[in-house]
Amino acid sequence: MRGLDVLRQAARLAEAGEPFALATVVDVRRPASARCGDRGLVTPDGALIGWVGGACSEPIVVREALRAVAEGTPRRVRIGPRAGRVGGDAVDARPEERAASGGQGTHAGPGEAVVYAESHCASEGTIEVLVEPQLPAPLLAVVGDGPAARTLRELATAIGWRVAEEAASGADAVVVATMGTRDEGALLEALALSAGYVALVASAKRAGVVLAALREQGVAEEELARVRSPAGLDLGPCTQEEIAVAVLAELVAWRHARTQEAPPPAEAVDPVCGMTVSVERAAATAEHGGTTYYFCCAHCRASFLEAPARYLASGRAG
Repeated sequence: MRGLDVLRQAARLAEAGEPFALATVVDVRRPASARCGDRGLVTPDGALIGWVGGACSEPIVVREALRAVAEGTPRRVRIGPRAGRVGGDAVDARPEERAASGGQGTHAGPGEAVVYAESHCASEGTIEVLVEPQLPAPLLAVVGDGPAARTLRELATAIGWRVAEEAASGADAVVVATMGTRDEGALLEALALSAGYVALVASAKRAGVVLAALREQGVAEEELARVRSPAGLDLGPCTQEEIAVAVLAELVAWRHARTQEAPPPAEAVDPVCGMTVSVERAAATAEHGGTTYYFCCAHCRASFLEAPARYLASGRAG
């Protein structure tokens, strides 16, 4: 797939609200099969569409792309031989970017992360790939027609969120701001969804009445505990428009906290070559002594099975 085709696919995924990571080759030290400007995209299931190099670099790019999507942060990935050397000469990487024991190191700069990943490719080429996570804008459902609801929809749209006017399937967050006209019904619809944030714009006293009514209807306590009310940050006495600002501020904080809590994909170290591989997408696995080992390729698996004690003694596995 050509670079332009990758961008078209990226546009389709973005339009559908699907997360992915865009990977672009930004530097190449010969010999390497990739070229500057080569690009691909990685979907959450680990599929790579496009081209970012051969079998030595592809699993590393996929691994870092999945991490980027889970953490919501971009990174530059430098892939090369041990200790950053090409043909016996050191690559001009800063010391803090060089690989640590285990074949991988990370340097965090202002707003970026630089990752050095050791490649075991026979060509000993080096490439650098910019990995950019593309996360869909949250879908916020704001139920209600009053000033608080209208202002919240306008503000959320202004910061790039997707907005719906009723509780919608797939909504990440639902805010009920019906102001007493249909609070119970709207909140019941919101709780039926899988939204991670559900809030009711109401005073503490009014919220208590609404929750009590739902409790009488048989709604479980664990479901009622999901409701945030009064909604938004506590700014004291507020106008309806200021309430919308307070709710949006809480929503932004909630979104960032949720991204930071996303678990990274499970990984293991190939006991033969030392490469870090995805547990879910490892090219090969083998059982030995009641333990499952994961490999970057079938060749490493075969080498391990021929002499497992040799590779386990190296301390790479684990």
